[in-house]
Amino acid sequence: MTRRLRIGIDTGGTFTDVVAVDEDSGELVVAKTPSTPSDPAVGFMTGVHRVLDALGVGGDAVSAVSHGTTVATNKLLEGKVENLGLITNEGYEFLLEIARQSVPDGYGNSYFWVKPDRIVPVDRVRTVRGRLAFDGTEIRPFVEADAIRAARWFRDHNIDTIGVCFLHSYVDDAHEQAMRAVLEREHPRATVSISSEVLPEYREYERAVTTLVDAAVKPDIRRYVATLAGRLADLSAGLSSGLSAGLSAGRRTSVPFYVMKSNGGVLSADEVVDQPITTVLSGPAAGALGAAVVAEAAGFPQVVTLDGGGTSTDVTVVVDAQPGLTTEGTIGDYPSKVPMVDVVTVGAGGGSVAWLSPEGTLKVGPRSAGADPGPMCYGHGGVEPTVTDAHVLLGRIPPHLLGGEVPLDVEAAAAGIDALARRLDLSRERCATGVLEISAWNQANALRQVTVKRGLDIRDFTMVTFGGSGSLLACRLVDILGLDGVLVPLNPGNLSAYGLLTVDVRNDYVQTAVAKASRLDPARVQAGYDGLRGRADAALAREGFAADERVFVRTADLRYFGQAYEVRVEVPEGPVTEGLLRSVAEMFHHEHHALYGYDNRADTRQQVEWVNLRVTGIGPIRKPSVPEAATGRGAETARTGSRPVYFDGWVDTAVYDRARLGAGDEVAGPAVLEEFSSTVPLPPGFSARVDGHGNFVVERSARVQEPGGQ
Repeated sequence: MTRRLRIGIDTGGTFTDVVAVDEDSGELVVAKTPSTPSDPAVGFMTGVHRVLDALGVGGDAVSAVSHGTTVATNKLLEGKVENLGLITNEGYEFLLEIARQSVPDGYGNSYFWVKPDRIVPVDRVRTVRGRLAFDGTEIRPFVEADAIRAARWFRDHNIDTIGVCFLHSYVDDAHEQAMRAVLEREHPRATVSISSEVLPEYREYERAVTTLVDAAVKPDIRRYVATLAGRLADLSAGLSSGLSAGLSAGRRTSVPFYVMKSNGGVLSADEVVDQPITTVLSGPAAGALGAAVVAEAAGFPQVVTLDGGGTSTDVTVVVDAQPGLTTEGTIGDYPSKVPMVDVVTVGAGGGSVAWLSPEGTLKVGPRSAGADPGPMCYGHGGVEPTVTDAHVLLGRIPPHLLGGEVPLDVEAAAAGIDALARRLDLSRERCATGVLEISAWNQANALRQVTVKRGLDIRDFTMVTFGGSGSLLACRLVDILGLDGVLVPLNPGNLSAYGLLTVDVRNDYVQTAVAKASRLDPARVQAGYDGLRGRADAALAREGFAADERVFVRTADLRYFGQAYEVRVEVPEGPVTEGLLRSVAEMFHHEHHALYGYDNRADTRQQVEWVNLRVTGIGPIRKPSVPEAATGRGAETARTGSRPVYFDGWVDTAVYDRARLGAGDEVAGPAVLEEFSSTVPLPPGFSARVDGHGNFVVERSARVQEPGGQ
């Protein structure tokens, strides 16, 4: 019988993670291969071939591929945004310079904050006469002569990536469509994004930047997706070569190919090339979704997730098995109002560099040694000690990674830590422990941002750790934050790739419709939702979902009149009536109280205002079931030996092979639990139990309240 495999591939900065599931038997196969930054498609296809070889099947067995990519994110984080122009209304050429009167967290006084460069310098902004009012009424007509002049200026100056953002185009896009038509005629080689398609939502600064980010990453995403689609087409045709020269972004492959979006859904490669902004948090979103699935199956619907990589750590919160969503996210210095999983990222990964400030204070990160040269223990020329070097020196991780594929140079790690210790007048052990302590507190502060700052008590949560370095400091975080415990899934280094196999097709549509609740016309609200639902329905039809498979979710952004920011609430299904509108307002009061600790439902002077209507279209995809683990035969059967490990002193510590532990087995610290893609150090006073799905449930034997903890 022919096997049918669905493959999830998450490309990170250091490794490309792959998980394949047999759609009939449910068998899971994982692989991990070094990423290839110069051509990410090479690492991508190497991972595909590894899982196919492990199962002994050919490319014709692949039924679908889902991919999480950092192409868009890296371009923005590295500041490689250039050759970009903006067209806006006459008189608003300084839109990006004015921006917002806000200072990022961490800068208590704006004197210390240096305003970042604008995404488009003012000399690359061109204006066109024409103006719409807030309700779409035309105040001044669109002047085509100005549009032609602007298009020719960009063409003559070889500026080939252009964003168009006119005031109030979210109500009526006629002027933006006219501008695009002129650009297509006068500057046909240009890549163009218009704000009414990228983000039909008010607040012109955020809309303009989001549109420009979409335009900036569109060429890269189109090339990347086209290359991968071509190689998958060759794979399904049984070809061994990788390239399909001249493949257009619109070509369909015989292998359904999906790309992860920031909102927790996937979209076909054919569609995502027209919505590149939606991929900016592709990898972290997949990890959060995978963690939510595993945690729910294990009986933990409310968790915080911690995805530890080589450069950074991503954290998010999951309530009722759903990661939190936001439209107030940023990528680097750029605000992005597209819906995305609410992820906070901190520069606290395995490659984070330990360094001394000019005042002589020990710091860790955010600068990273990256994949090349990497930590000193990699032996690739790294000259600065990192978090990974500290773990190696203290025996917390073995002297190799990936089951021996990547040997580590313990002496090189020790030399780096020793040099730092001498400058601090500390022993090497105290210095390495200090590096790990600072990294743990950096992670703890990120976890507080997604809980305490959202009105949630982190002590009510279990933490799910994954990624190559995610579990190394898990026990310390239990003490710092007072967590219930830690859940470590099977194959934690590949959980983001697994998450890609659990994700539905998902599209979000928004329409600004500002009105006080007391003046709402149910018929107009109904018409607004019907229009958004029609767009979502058409998109799911293009994706091949039958009418009875399509699911639609309505939400709305509400606020008290005069507030600057909104709270999102669900809008129940059914006809929009006065009663339904009142129930939505009541839900808004409840959510506002949960977030901010108060509401104004009893104050008739405080009016509720509707701001945005939203519809999400969902196309369900078959998800792999979380496998059950075989009953264990006792932890001692999985013991592979011992080695000295430093836990406030050197201790001869038992080492266990996780693959040989089964359901019901329990290990007490001090111990080190090793597997192919990750390691879990268990200090004295902690224990790890294997649950029915093969997860580790890590808990403190006797809860200790740490100074500074909650």
